[in-house]
Amino acid sequence: MKNRVFVLLMFLISSVSLLIANPTAKRDITISGQVLHKSTGLPLEYATVAFLYKDGQVAGGGITNEKGRFSIDIPKGTYDVSVEFIGFKPQLVEDQRLNNSVDLGVMRLAEDATMLDEVEVIAEKTTVELKLDKKIYNVGKDLTVSGGSVSDVLDNVPSVSVDVEGNVALRGNDNVRILINGKPSGLVGLNSTEALRQLPAEAIEKVEVITSPSARYDAEGTAGILNIILRRSKMQGFNGAITTSIGYPLSGGISANLNYRVGDFNFFTTSGYRYRENEGYSDSKSQYYNIKEDPITGETVDLPDTYMNEHSDNERERRSYNTNLGVEWYLNKSTSLTVSALLRDSDGDSKRENHIQQFDTSKNLIAESFRVEDEERDDKVVEYALNFTKNFNDDGHKLTIDASYEDDKELEDGVIVMDGFNDETVLTDETQERFLVQADYIYPFSDTGNFEFGYRGNFNDRNTDYQVALWDASVNDFVLDQNVSNILGYKEQVNALYTQYGNMIGEKFSYLLGLRFEHTSVDIEQKTSADFREKDYNDLFPTMNLSYKMSDKQSVTLGYARRIRRPRSRMINPFPSRASLTSIFQGNPDIDPSYSNTFDVGYLNRFGKLNLSSSLYYTHATDVFNMVSFDTGNTVVVNGKEVPVVRRSPINLATQDRLGFEATLSYNPSRKWRMNGNINLFHSKIEGSYNGTSYDADNFSWFARISNKLTLPGKIDWQTRLTYIGPRENSQNKYDGMLFTNMALSKDFFDDKASVTFNVSDIFGTHNHTMETTTPTYFNESEFQWRGRTFNLSFTYRFNQSKRQSMKNRRMMNDEDGGEEQGFF
Repeated sequence: MKNRVFVLLMFLISSVSLLIANPTAKRDITISGQVLHKSTGLPLEYATVAFLYKDGQVAGGGITNEKGRFSIDIPKGTYDVSVEFIGFKPQLVEDQRLNNSVDLGVMRLAEDATMLDEVEVIAEKTTVELKLDKKIYNVGKDLTVSGGSVSDVLDNVPSVSVDVEGNVALRGNDNVRILINGKPSGLVGLNSTEALRQLPAEAIEKVEVITSPSARYDAEGTAGILNIILRRSKMQGFNGAITTSIGYPLSGGISANLNYRVGDFNFFTTSGYRYRENEGYSDSKSQYYNIKEDPITGETVDLPDTYMNEHSDNERERRSYNTNLGVEWYLNKSTSLTVSALLRDSDGDSKRENHIQQFDTSKNLIAESFRVEDEERDDKVVEYALNFTKNFNDDGHKLTIDASYEDDKELEDGVIVMDGFNDETVLTDETQERFLVQADYIYPFSDTGNFEFGYRGNFNDRNTDYQVALWDASVNDFVLDQNVSNILGYKEQVNALYTQYGNMIGEKFSYLLGLRFEHTSVDIEQKTSADFREKDYNDLFPTMNLSYKMSDKQSVTLGYARRIRRPRSRMINPFPSRASLTSIFQGNPDIDPSYSNTFDVGYLNRFGKLNLSSSLYYTHATDVFNMVSFDTGNTVVVNGKEVPVVRRSPINLATQDRLGFEATLSYNPSRKWRMNGNINLFHSKIEGSYNGTSYDADNFSWFARISNKLTLPGKIDWQTRLTYIGPRENSQNKYDGMLFTNMALSKDFFDDKASVTFNVSDIFGTHNHTMETTTPTYFNESEFQWRGRTFNLSFTYRFNQSKRQSMKNRRMMNDEDGGEEQGFF
């Protein structure tokens, strides 16, 4: 399958390349001219000039230079000449017989008052746009993420939080489905947390927060969906932007978003390289009680009380390169074919120094040890994608077909030294092949009514080879530990059919109703123990999105969606893996999917310069996954002393109810001052028991963000962002709150073609994670910080587009790509 897909895509790319290898072969005349402002006589830079056949196909085109002039090669023939510029009335000169090179002279465009008003609104628009079933966060206007990563971007998106370990949560729920351009992608890779830290923020156009997904989307993700949209321009000619950055602790990178559109072909690339060094730490203090019972075996071990402190220092170095190359071929006015290839290659080193101290009941030091773990990591992802789009008319009658093949490889190789002597090696070799095929058909019954149906097949084949070798002094070498080392094969196939219908009743009420069917087949093969298991299940997922427009400024929405969370390979692997000698993780092969039903009531109001978006939501989930920690009753010898071993495992823990409220408020006192605030409050209640122990938990938590952007004298933009993540707890763990601040300054140069941005992340060094864990057999206090305060300086230069023009074109592209969306903006 891999070779066939590769050959097919290479054939398509080669065919397109041959067709465009000599784009001027038949273009034997040159047409030139100049475009001016009708009232002022000033040249209009970046005006679009196109030569059209009678059927609407583009024979050639380009954009004007800083003097408003253009020079375009086309074949001899008769054309309609189109001249357009945002904010001006377009001009169309029909039936021009062009058989020789000629200068068309001066063409003058008049201002369009309606269009100018619209552009003014765009300039003042907040960074959050609202649709019927989603919120759209426009990344390009956020200075605090310039030169950062995708994780930094997500950490600034309303309703989204990213903890210090990089785990993403939506409304406080960490089961989030992350998509790229509406589909699973190799950009996320095997380890989404690490991959999101390596991708440059400049690659992102916008982030869609979908808390009540329609039937078109995968049912995976009980919290909802984060859809990351990558940048891609559709302007004529060559345009784009390059960003370079340097930071402290040592980091640097360069990224480019480039586009070249000529005739019927649009070439695009989003590429980048990043280097980053990070330092972090963790502290842990544990007290083990004298009664220890293994909840699986029921055995009890009576040992003296033990106190243990662990301190770790972490140093990490990461290098990553990613590129997404593609060409979009406009076969005719209504049909396009896009072929793209993605490559992500990253590697790095990390070093973790762990100091363990053991104390007796009188707090006297009785043993200590030093553990050093050096790890090398190498990730490679290759993905080929094909998209076919057919627009049957301009009313939304549309067919799209997507296919992609992804090949992921991730290798982690670590060596552990205990008290100056070789102790063990750990090797994790993961590979994944994924094939995706999807078809969506939209048929408009009327100006407001749409019927849609489609299919998606997602086929994953993942293999994990985990090897632990212990030092054997008798042979003076490492020997494979057969009790821990294992090979796990995981295959998952999800075939889905969906249909949905949307319409309006009158001018104020709109609805979108859908139903999705998914058949899931999972094969789990524990090759080391010859254990093979199969799971098959069918599910229906209804969706509903309603809206009522009370006035031009007020509206109410209601959303409902049924969702699923499937256990992944690590969670079902019965062989233990360990982060340290005293802490192990063990999967549960009998864990079942978790299902949820979510209701969301939203309210939107605009009070002049003040915009309010709010929602009240409720989720009821069954068979919820929870990580349970317990003392195994086993011990390991550290420097001659026995130390208890703690195990963490996932289980289906009965039910969970979440009730929450969130609000996003934006206020623009003037064109130079913008403020945004977001708050999310939620109550979570878990009811369940395991092996006779109750894990009921009742928890209230909240998080909030405040962002302020002000234009200072000298046209310097100053932005600050304050974030607070409130305390939370469950049956065993209690997490403290976190408050941290980011700040950025930006200045434009060269007629807005270039920008310099300086930002500071976590100004006060308070973005750390502290928690307490309480079980019947031990108590633990811990603190963890992944990355401390960082400084970053970035420089952006735009080719053939100013900052303002870039924003306008981005809006045009958004409107074109999102034409079928139903909403209020």
